[in-house]
Amino acid sequence: MVTLFARATRRVSVTHIRHVAPVSLRAATGLTARVYRQMEADFGMVAPPVMLHAAAPDTLAACWSILRETMLAPGLVDRSVKEAVAAAVSLANECPYCVEVHGAALAGLLRGPDAWAVAGDRFDDLGDPHVRELARWARASGNPSAQARHPAPFPPGQAPELIGVAVTFHYINRMVNVFLQDSPMPPAPAPVLRVVRRVTARLMRGMASRRSDPGRSADLLPDAPLPADLAWAAGPTHIAGAVARVAAAIDAGGARSVPERVRRFVSAQLASRTPEPAGLGGDAPWKSAVAELPERDRPAARLAMLVALASYRVTDAVIEDFRAQGHDDRAIIELTSWASFAAARQIGAELHRDLASGPSPR
Repeated sequence: MVTLFARATRRVSVTHIRHVAPVSLRAATGLTARVYRQMEADFGMVAPPVMLHAAAPDTLAACWSILRETMLAPGLVDRSVKEAVAAAVSLANECPYCVEVHGAALAGLLRGPDAWAVAGDRFDDLGDPHVRELARWARASGNPSAQARHPAPFPPGQAPELIGVAVTFHYINRMVNVFLQDSPMPPAPAPVLRVVRRVTARLMRGMASRRSDPGRSADLLPDAPLPADLAWAAGPTHIAGAVARVAAAIDAGGARSVPERVRRFVSAQLASRTPEPAGLGGDAPWKSAVAELPERDRPAARLAMLVALASYRVTDAVIEDFRAQGHDDRAIIELTSWASFAAARQIGAELHRDLASGPSPR
């Protein structure tokens, strides 16, 4: 059953999207319409961070599937803990849109003095030591240095859910930074925004209480084997199956829209990334390496590298340079999705190795 809230947000959601033409629920057909209907039923609305993928229906289904099966489907980990991980990863990736959304969801679920601590980057204010340590682990999860990352404060059996949520938001944050406005909140004075945030927290609490049976997204994409670097997902069949299908769909989109030379280049740069700030933008070493590629590959490589390492630095000009080569909205989504997931899956593999090797010396 479609709620009044879902109906009310349909028109607003499309206004958050930039760089590509949004596909409204009314205009959606085929796989896109199926994903939208399932999202409204399970999540309570067609969320802009998923909707932005609609120019590439398989990629849209992939984004929804990994979000649904790691975050929304019930398992060993409480939803409030998953929201804390999502908000903390979003802080690390400088994604204010996702910090706002998942900070509100966490505030709605906790409803206490800890409610806005994660979104406010005040982890010391968290009264629950387990949530505090998980937030710190998630905040540091994307750091290339194993010594800078925090030991995983959870048993291996919870890895499919918690590493899964971290990987999901390392992916989604990058896409949101490129394609959505900075905040889901309307421009308003601070006192009005405080009221809006309280109302949003209550709405998110209601949405989080919806029952989302595990595995319901399984028929959206073809079955696929689980790649070795995504072994953290092995265990619950709904997560392992979803992650395998997502990887296959995003890789297929990358094969269509990202030149092979660029895919090899980005993969090599991600494997050798360093913790120094230069690795995130500015005078990053990869920028001079891009200049050594054939001229026709440079716009794709530049966009893919920025998405993977510094998505908040993607500009209109970077998008338009890629589009000027004749690429449409689908190609833009498939390239950025491939780059986002390439970065996220490497982070997941590192977190899995950390968990297998035990606490690192600090």
